[in-house]
Amino acid sequence: MIVRDLNEAKNTDRHVFSEGWDSVRLLLKSDEMGFSFHITTIHAGAELNMHYKNHLECVYCVDGTGSIEDCATGEVHKIRPGVMYALDKNDKHILRADADKPMVMACTFNPPVTGKEVHQADGSYALEDA
Repeated sequence: MIVRDLNEAKNTDRHVFSEGWDSVRLLLKSDEMGFSFHITTIHAGAELNMHYKNHLECVYCVDGTGSIEDCATGEVHKIRPGVMYALDKNDKHILRADADKPMVMACTFNPPVTGKEVHQADGSYALEDA
């Protein structure tokens, strides 16, 4: 059984920071669950261009508001607490947090991330063995 406290994990190397977001990786590849699980904060006013070419992702909004744009279709969906989106086709997207407060998101990745990934220029994470 794995039990972790978000507040304790915030003070470890599981808390990763990048431009426009930070993420506490509660489950990683090394936990051998077949997926990773993160609590990610999208900073207020952030606009993030992402394209997880090597990972599938599911995201649930816990707090805050914003939008996600499907770059293939131009369709924009509102994000608010209770909304989930899944990037089931490695969808290139733009995630935007409204300016008034950050969005707090619960995220899963498959394959799981190692915890050290940073976004590449194209918005993706490389696979561990790439």
